[in-house]
Amino acid sequence: MEEKKINSFLDKLKANAKKQANYGGESESSEAQLNARDCPNCGAGRAKQDGVTHCAYCGFEFIAVKLTDGVYIKKEDNSI
Repeated sequence: MEEKKINSFLDKLKANAKKQANYGGESESSEAQLNARDCPNCGAGRAKQDGVTHCAYCGFEFIAVKLTDGVYIKKEDNSI
């Protein structure tokens, strides 16, 4: 009797595991790709990441960011 209870419990666990959906949804299959860029100044390779503005090796500036007045945030006037 004890063996039957264990088997039925394990069978229930296995059935629940099989019908369970993947967390985060189904995975998507895509082609392999290399997501890297070379520094135009020194040629050092780097991973392409949003927000990276300077080369870690030579300091070359990839993206020049100039902050201007926004809708809600204004530049501070430090001349006071």
